[in-house]
Amino acid sequence: MVRSRTTTLFYLSGVAAAGHLLSPKTTFFCRRLITPSNHHLHSRTNCFIPTNQASTFRGFSAAANPFFYIDDQHKYAQELLVPNQDNDASVKVSVRAIFLCTSVDLKSLQVELSGNVVRPTSRSTNHTALKFCNYNPDYMDGVEENPSSHSYMVVFQYGSAVLFNVEDHEVESYLSIIKRHASGSVLKDSETRNDDYVVKENPLLTEDMQGGPDYIVLKNLDIDSIRIISSVLGQSIALDYFVSQVDGMVKEFTDINRVMEKTGTFNMERKKLFQLVGKANSNLADVILRVGLFDRSEIAWRAAKYAQIYEYLREEYEVAQRFGNLDYKLKFVEHNIHFLQEALQNRKSDLLEWCIIVLLSIENIIGIYEIIRETNVVLL
Repeated sequence: MVRSRTTTLFYLSGVAAAGHLLSPKTTFFCRRLITPSNHHLHSRTNCFIPTNQASTFRGFSAAANPFFYIDDQHKYAQELLVPNQDNDASVKVSVRAIFLCTSVDLKSLQVELSGNVVRPTSRSTNHTALKFCNYNPDYMDGVEENPSSHSYMVVFQYGSAVLFNVEDHEVESYLSIIKRHASGSVLKDSETRNDDYVVKENPLLTEDMQGGPDYIVLKNLDIDSIRIISSVLGQSIALDYFVSQVDGMVKEFTDINRVMEKTGTFNMERKKLFQLVGKANSNLADVILRVGLFDRSEIAWRAAKYAQIYEYLREEYEVAQRFGNLDYKLKFVEHNIHFLQEALQNRKSDLLEWCIIVLLSIENIIGIYEIIRETNVVLL
């Protein structure tokens, strides 16, 4: 039987509604759709175009086939809507925290992606939140939105980036945007730090949040929750980088001590020692001042549910304990620096003493020579 033409928009809405009637507990996800080039993310504000060939949206024109059959329509809808296979009512959102550079120019980043910037909810200026759509609203009208409908990227001034609902093959596209605005040095692939986490949203949860191994369940995942989670994960991954830097200094001083144990001396230039002093002090200053490891979160201070998430994640990632270990290692470095400074100072003092002895000896020799010469003159 020939059926009258119906638009894709109307049909997709009908399929979504039918899915909810047949299975009330089924949650539909929009298939991921991203821009083909990250250089043009700002050209289409809050809208991505399809890249998955199996789910490419097909337009209609006068030359298009005006007839649709039920099987074709059902197959086409299944390409766009993927049901949640979990037995529970929660929706999983993948989270990835990455430390890729030492500083980011947030102002230039906001200018490039002005249409994707999420309005700040606090007075904090050390980060910016960006929102990207994973679907085209022109074709997906009527489909219920959920946390998987958008991707979020929270970028911090000290170099951390936290990505929400971004798949593995898309990560590099997002990171390339940040690298264009890196005002500090960009880390090599071997130096880059990253960590994965999972956030679940379950509206049926009796409490505001519930923790688990490597995941957290929230009753409602909103932008403030995203900012709170990003702040802790961003600080944690940055702290991991600074710990690795301090570990490198600890190893270097350990090698020096072993050489001193065998030879009784060490070979280090004064300039190299001063560089280590500057590196140790800058790492400690970055952790406390730029990363803001002990700064109070304004969002957590305003609402108890956000404070609960904040404290839980800080305890989960052992932020305070890890900073304590970092501080202990820095004290070890500081102790070795003071010892080597004193050794270099003593070495310099010994050199000056020998110079004085040599000068005095020369002066005495000259004095004796003059005395002998005067004596010879008198005798003559």
